[in-house]
Amino acid sequence: MTDLPKTFEPGPIEARWYQHWEESNSFRPARPDAEPFTIVMPPPNVTGSLHIGHALDNTLQDILTRRARMQGKDALWVVGTDHAGIATQMVVERQLNAQQQKRTDFTRDEFVAKVWEWKHESGGQITRQLRRLGASCDWSNERFTMDEGFSKAVLHTFVELHKRGRIYRDKRLVNWDPKFQTAISDLEVETRDQAGKFWTLRYPLADGSGHIEVATTRPETMLADMAVAVHPDDARYTGHVGKQIRLPITGRLIPIVTDEHADPELGSGAVKITPGHDFNDFEVGKRAGFKAGEMLNMLDAAANVCQTADGLVPAELLGLERFEARKRVVALLEEAGALVKVEDRTIATPLGDRSGAVIEPWLTDQWYVDVKPLAERAAAATRSGEIKVVPETWAKTWYNWLEGIQPWCVSRQLWWGHRIPAWYDADGNAFVAMSAEEAQAQAGDDRPLKQDEDVLDTWFSSALWPFATLGWPEKTEDLARHYPNDVLISGFDILFFWDARMAMQGLEFMDEVPWRTLYLHGLVRDAAGQKMSKSKGNTVDPLGLIDKYGADALRFTMAAMESQGRDIKLDEKRVEGYRNFATKLWNAARFLQMNGVGPSQSIEAPEAAKPVNRWIIGEVVETLGRLNSAFDDLRFDGMADAIYHFTWGTFCDWYVELVKGGFDEETRAVAGWAFDQILVMLHPFMPFVTEELWHGMGERPYDLILAKWPEPKAAADGGAKATVEALIAFVEGVRTLRSELNVPWTATLMPHVLAGEGDRALLDLAEREAATLGRMGKVGAPVLADAPPTGSAQIVVGGATVAFPLGDAIDLDAERARLAKAAEAAEKDRDSLAARLGNPAFAERAKPEAVAKARADHDARAAEAERLRAALARLG
Repeated sequence: MTDLPKTFEPGPIEARWYQHWEESNSFRPARPDAEPFTIVMPPPNVTGSLHIGHALDNTLQDILTRRARMQGKDALWVVGTDHAGIATQMVVERQLNAQQQKRTDFTRDEFVAKVWEWKHESGGQITRQLRRLGASCDWSNERFTMDEGFSKAVLHTFVELHKRGRIYRDKRLVNWDPKFQTAISDLEVETRDQAGKFWTLRYPLADGSGHIEVATTRPETMLADMAVAVHPDDARYTGHVGKQIRLPITGRLIPIVTDEHADPELGSGAVKITPGHDFNDFEVGKRAGFKAGEMLNMLDAAANVCQTADGLVPAELLGLERFEARKRVVALLEEAGALVKVEDRTIATPLGDRSGAVIEPWLTDQWYVDVKPLAERAAAATRSGEIKVVPETWAKTWYNWLEGIQPWCVSRQLWWGHRIPAWYDADGNAFVAMSAEEAQAQAGDDRPLKQDEDVLDTWFSSALWPFATLGWPEKTEDLARHYPNDVLISGFDILFFWDARMAMQGLEFMDEVPWRTLYLHGLVRDAAGQKMSKSKGNTVDPLGLIDKYGADALRFTMAAMESQGRDIKLDEKRVEGYRNFATKLWNAARFLQMNGVGPSQSIEAPEAAKPVNRWIIGEVVETLGRLNSAFDDLRFDGMADAIYHFTWGTFCDWYVELVKGGFDEETRAVAGWAFDQILVMLHPFMPFVTEELWHGMGERPYDLILAKWPEPKAAADGGAKATVEALIAFVEGVRTLRSELNVPWTATLMPHVLAGEGDRALLDLAEREAATLGRMGKVGAPVLADAPPTGSAQIVVGGATVAFPLGDAIDLDAERARLAKAAEAAEKDRDSLAARLGNPAFAERAKPEAVAKARADHDARAAEAERLRAALARLG
C-alpha cells in the first residue's frame, strides 16, 4: 500500500490513467463469448471542438459503456467523425481565402486533396478532447464517414435504393443557400424574426376592366409571377376567375385561378403566385396545371436576377443582386402607379444555419429519396415496441414527423463529400452504378458519360452509422454480433436529422431496427435557463471546467442533472460541488489507509457480527439495488443520487465516524469491502479518481475499469439497520439541539430518557453506545426519568423522548429572547415576500429570474422561521 498524497489533484491523474487504459486495450477487451453491448457515438463533425452538449451526450454514453464492461459484456462503443460537407468545405475555403485563393482556382480533385490534407493535419481535435472527458471508446476501430469502407457502403446504399425505386431525380423547389450555392434541408434552416416590409401591389386586368390588389414581402419575385389565386368561395372575385392580368414591368399575361390557399380574410383575399420561388406557390402552381419544368425562374445560383424562360425581365434588372433588385422593382412599380402602399412588418426570415444567408426557395433538379414507405416502417416498429423512445413524451413528436414526412432531397452542390454515383449521357439519361465502368456497361455502347457533379447530403451517410461502421455491406462477424445496437443516446435536436433516418435505413437494409432504445436528452442551458450562444456570451467551455475542477466533477454534474429529456441549467457551482465530492472520497480513502484498511479480498460481503458492520453491508446492498434500478430505467439523475448520497452521507459522514477508534479485524475487512463497492459503483461516473484510489488502497490483480460489477450476495439486516438508524437519529438530534440553542461543545449533556413507549430500547442503546455518543455528541451516561428536569430541552428518537438539562450550559432566558427575536425577523421577511409574490403586478411585470429569486427567498425564510420556532419550543 502506497500512502495517498494529502491533496487530490485531478489533472495528472486523468492524463496518466487515460493513456494507460488506451495503451492496455482496456476499452475493448477480448470477450468473444460474452454477451454483446453496443452503442454508437453520434459522430461529431471532423471540424468540431468539444462543446458542453458533447460533454453531456458522451458522458451518458460512457456511463452505460463502462458499466456494461464491468458486467462482463463485450462492450463496444463505436467512435468516429463525420466528414461534415458544408462545414469542412467552408473551413478549407476560408484557409484558401486567407492566402488570396479560392476554391475555383483549383480542379475538383486538387481541392478535395487539400481537404484531405487539412483533415490529416487538423481534423483530430475533437477526438483528442473526447479523451480528456474520459470517453472509453473503441479507438482501435475509429471510423470516418469518408474512409474507404464507409464510402463503399454509402455508394452501395444509393445504388440499391435506386434499384428499389426509392431514389429518383426530380425538379422541385429546395431551400437554396446563395452563399454556399447548394441545397440544404429544412432542418438546416433557422427562421428568425427580422424587420421587413409588406408591399401592396395593383395588378391591372388585361381587358382594362379593373385591377386586383395583392400583397407580398418579396416584391422582386413578381418578375416570375405566373398567376393570381383567389378562394373559390370568395364572391368578390367570381366574375374575375379565368380572366388574365397584365403584370407591371414585365407585361406578362397571367391567369386568375381559384385555390383554397387564398384566404379571404387576409388582405384583399387575392395572392400572387410565383411557383418557382415559393413553397406554397409551387403546390398552387401544380394544382393550376403548371408542370415543374414550365415554372419560371428569375434567380441564378448566387441569387442574382436572371432572364426568365419567356424573356420578359427588363435588361436593366438582369444581374442585380436580389435585394438591390427589390429596391429597383419597387421604384419601377411606383413609377407605373402599381404600388398601393408599404407597411412595416416583422417577417419570419429563413436563414442558413451555417452561412447566415437568407435562404431562397429555388427550382432545381435534385436527387430525392421516397422515404414515406421507410418512415411507415419505422413508426410501426416503434408502435410494436421494437424501438422504445425514452422519455416517452418524445414519441408523439417522433410519430408526427414520420407520418408527415416529405421526399428527402439528398443531393448537395459541393465538392467535398460522397460524389453521387450517377453518370449522364448527352441526352441527360442517368446511369446509376458503383463505378464508371458499370455505368458504361449499363449504357450499352461507347457514348461518352459524365458523372454527376453533386455530392450526397451528409445525413445520408451518417444514417448508415449503426451498421456501416460494423463492416456492412460485407457480412462481418462484428455486424452479426453487434447489430442491432442496444441504445442510442441523442439530443432531441437531431431527432429528425439523424435518429429517424437511422431507423429508416436500418430497417430497409438490415430488416431490423438499429437500436432497441432511443434515449433523448435535453439541452444544456446557462444557470439562468437561457440557451447558450456566442452572441449572448454565455457559452460554457467544458475543457475549461475540466482544467479547473477535473473531468470527474464535470461528468458527475452532467449525470446528476440529466433528468430524462429536461433541459439542464448548468451552474458552475454544481461542478465545484462535485469536485468537493471527489475530494471527500479521497480523504475517506486516506483515513481508511491510516487505520490499516486495504483492498477487499472478495466480491462477496465479509462475515460480520457488529451491528454497524452488518448495517453498512445492508446499505451497500440497498444502494446497489437503487443504482441498478435507475440503470434499468435510464434515470441518470437517479443513478447519481443513489451513489452520491450513499458515498457522502451514509459511508463518509456516518459509517466512518461510527467506527472511528474501533478498527478491529472485522471492521477493517468490512470497511475495505464497502469502500471497494463504492469505487466500483462510482467508476462509470467518475472513472479517474476511482481508478487512482482502487490502486492507491493496495495491490490489485486488475484495473478497476475491468473489475466486476458488484454482486454482494448479502441481504440487508433489519435489526442492525434499526439499531444504527436510531443511533444516528440520537446523534443528529443532539447536534441539532447544540446548534440551534448555542450549546457550547465544552458542555457535556446528560440524557434523561423519559419513561414511556420505547424508553427501554433507547436506554439500552444509549448505554451500549455510550462511548460513541460521548465521542460524536459529547453526551454523558443516560438515566431513566419520569419527567423532564427543569430548564431542559427535548429531542425525540424513535418514538422515545430524551431531555437534556441546559441550565448549566446556557443562559436560558437570553437564549429564549434570541430565538424569539430571530423568529420574528424571519417571519416578517417571509410575510413581506409572500405579499410581493401575491401582488399580480409583481408577478406580471418582474423578470422571471426576479420572481424565482423572491419565491426561493420566501421559502428559505419560511423554513428558517419554522426552525427557530421549533428550537424555542424545545426550551419550553
